[in-house]
Amino acid sequence: MMSDEDTKPYLQHPLHQIAESPTHKLLLKQWLKEEELILSRIALKETQIDTVRKEITQLYCFYFLFHSISLLLLFSSVSKSPNSESCHRSWIPSLCSLLCSLALIWGIRYKTDVETHMEKLLEREKEDGQLLAKCVVELKKKGVDFDLLKEVDALRRAKSLKVEAKVVRKWSARDFVTLFFFVVSCLVLGLTRIVLCN
Repeated sequence: MMSDEDTKPYLQHPLHQIAESPTHKLLLKQWLKEEELILSRIALKETQIDTVRKEITQLYCFYFLFHSISLLLLFSSVSKSPNSESCHRSWIPSLCSLLCSLALIWGIRYKTDVETHMEKLLEREKEDGQLLAKCVVELKKKGVDFDLLKEVDALRRAKSLKVEAKVVRKWSARDFVTLFFFVVSCLVLGLTRIVLCN
C-alpha cells in the first residue's frame, strides 16, 4: 500500500510538480527563454523581409523611370535635330539601354532570391516556435509524467513529415517577373531603334 508521501506528487497540479522537480523546472525555464529568443528572431526576420521588399519596389520604380526618361530624351533629341547618322549610331544608346536593363534585372532577381531565402528561414523559425510551444504546453499539462525523449521525438517526426509533404514548384513568380522585365527590355530596344531610325 502506498503512503501519503508516495501519492502526493500524483495528486498535485502539474505546475506544482514542475516547481518541485529541479530538472523539469530548469527545462521549462530554458524552453520559455528559447521561445522568447525565437519570437525576437521572427520579428527581426519579418523586418528584414519588409526592407528587402521595399528595395525590390525601388528597383521596379527605377527600372521604369530609367527607360521612360531615356526614351523621352532620345525622342526629344531626334525630333529637334533629325540626322541620318543617328540611325547608324543607334547601337550606342541601344547597348547602354541593354546593359542598364540587364543590371537592373539582375538586381531585382538577386533581391527576390534574398526575399525567398529570408521567407524560408522565417517559416523554419515559426515551425520551431510552434514545436517548442507544443512541448511547453505538454510539459505544463503532464508535469513530471512528461517523457522528454518520447514527446519531443514525436513532435519532431510530425514536423519532418510536414516538410517532406511540401510540393516543389518548377516555375515560381520570380521566374515570371524576370521574364516580364526581359521582354520589356527587348521592347525598349525596339523602340530605341524606331525612334532613332524613323
